[in-house]
Amino acid sequence: MKDEKNIKVYGADSIQALEGMEHVRMRPSMYIGDVGVRGLHHLVYEVVDNSIDEAMGGYCDTVQVWINEDNSITVEDNGRGIPVDLHKKEGVSALEVVMTKIGAGGKFDKDSYKVSGGLHGVGVSVVNALSENLKATVHRDGKIWEQEYERGKPLYPVKSIGETDKRGTIVTFKPDPQIFQQTLNYNYDTLSSRMRELAFLNKGLTISITDKRNVEDNGEYVSETFHSEEGLKEFIKFLDETREPVIKEVISMEGEKNDIPVEVAMVYNTSFNENLHSYVNNINTHEGGTHLTGFRRGLTTTLKKYADASGMLDKLKFDISGDDFREGLTAIVSVKVAEPQFEGQTKTKLGNREVSAAVSQAVSEMLENYLEENPNDAKTIVQKVILAAQARHAARKAREMVQRKTVMGGAGLPGKLSDCSEQDPEQCEVFLVEGDSAGGTAKQGRDRNFQAILPLRGKILNVEKAMSHKVFENEEIRNIFTALGVTVGTEEDSKALNLEKLRYHKIVIMCDADVDGSHIATLILTFFFRYMKDLIEAGHVYIATPPLYLLKKGKKLAYAWSDEERAKLNEEMGGGASIQRYKGLGEMNAEQLWDTTMNPEFRTLRQVTIDNGTEADRIFSMLMGDEVPPRREFIEKNAKYANIDA
Repeated sequence: MKDEKNIKVYGADSIQALEGMEHVRMRPSMYIGDVGVRGLHHLVYEVVDNSIDEAMGGYCDTVQVWINEDNSITVEDNGRGIPVDLHKKEGVSALEVVMTKIGAGGKFDKDSYKVSGGLHGVGVSVVNALSENLKATVHRDGKIWEQEYERGKPLYPVKSIGETDKRGTIVTFKPDPQIFQQTLNYNYDTLSSRMRELAFLNKGLTISITDKRNVEDNGEYVSETFHSEEGLKEFIKFLDETREPVIKEVISMEGEKNDIPVEVAMVYNTSFNENLHSYVNNINTHEGGTHLTGFRRGLTTTLKKYADASGMLDKLKFDISGDDFREGLTAIVSVKVAEPQFEGQTKTKLGNREVSAAVSQAVSEMLENYLEENPNDAKTIVQKVILAAQARHAARKAREMVQRKTVMGGAGLPGKLSDCSEQDPEQCEVFLVEGDSAGGTAKQGRDRNFQAILPLRGKILNVEKAMSHKVFENEEIRNIFTALGVTVGTEEDSKALNLEKLRYHKIVIMCDADVDGSHIATLILTFFFRYMKDLIEAGHVYIATPPLYLLKKGKKLAYAWSDEERAKLNEEMGGGASIQRYKGLGEMNAEQLWDTTMNPEFRTLRQVTIDNGTEADRIFSMLMGDEVPPRREFIEKNAKYANIDA
């Protein structure tokens, strides 16, 4: 029988009512997505969004971001400055309300902002709640106002600390190590990419970012300034700088349809990939939505009408599909919506129905004018569409062959696949291993219960430069599709995967830790990014990290994953250790490969994520395209970091 003294009464006192800042600290992922690398960077975006809102309202033209030596962040703008006068309802300064009340701020006041960025309007108060300390400085009405906070709580009332002829807001915050336990280290390139993107999306705005942790050879801090006069037109040129255009000009338009500001820019290139990027109030809606539906409808309807009238389709023996009009197309759609409704898995899919018609109408008018004024380019585009239709027809046959092999199930699995005995996909993982030699070692070293091995022969096809039917005809790629169990989608959406059929929830790319291995890993990642993006977005793709060195001294053994680690381990062993440099996975025996790279208890897997779809698209086209100079420059700049995250 239980001791009744220890039983608590379950009543009103047992219910924890978490309000405001406490709730943010208790459940941070509800507000910023996660408390890993992505969430850490999201804090910066929330603060910058406030400054961008000022710019969108016409009150600000400069935003400056600093990563300070201690990994704190400073964001400064020359906007109106957050109001500091007394908030009637709360009885404290409006600045304190904005900084400490969830859901407070000008975004909810239609008179302050017609349109605002930021996904949920949670803003700077969430940043404050998740920061060890934060200082807000406001230049407004000739005075400098200041307030500091510790984990969201004000240290003193808002006070005036001097006079000024400037205006604007400065926020400095340091993320809280109690919340962000994985890392507190900001990635300059991640933040820089987002600032560049915001400059393109808000033409006329100047955004700078400075990294005070890194100094250039000239003694200056690493820094970049972004400013765009042409907006999306320049953005398209930047994204397509390593692709060859097939038409002279970027087709673009900007205007309002049904009270919705719409901006569109597009160009056709010689590639076989469709690259559509969409934004709502500066948010990258990578799941698409009604604005993308409107763009596709406007594009297909207008081009089909023109192609039919031109007579160029008369000899074609099969129908043109929507996909054909988008092959080799790079396009950006940016809309500003007063009250966006988001849906989808990551709340980045626009659901407002009225936006679809507005974008469709805008795109139709833009294209009709362009095709009429540029008959040569119009003819080139239709020829490109016909070529895409012929390739799609060939790809359908190749895809059907993949489908047939895949749906046969176990009997149709590739001969080289060494499968695992576990049937639950959540428990299963498959290693894509370069070469038969390493594949053999991996087969011996694995745990057969839940680990499968698929050896790949040499370097797989570079899908960046191949037509889709060539991709589906490639044996190694067909083997990947068949082993994973996913089919290749429909003709309407040839890259949509049926993830419910996925046979392994961890797909691990395991290549040699050398230049060739990195190249093969990048080829495989390019294939996944272009043809199996759903797998990356669902978090199923990983990269194994085999060690570079084995150190031996007497009976002591140690593995090192970098030159720095090798030197440190050698020192810890008292120096003089014999050092073996692994040139490939095949040089390890099965036990060593299991211990270092495959054993879930000790291995390090890097999950492949897409933080910024437009930047990932640009980097893949640059790394795997024909232009050598930008690729060399990128490799030289990043060789030190050698990280293959998408």
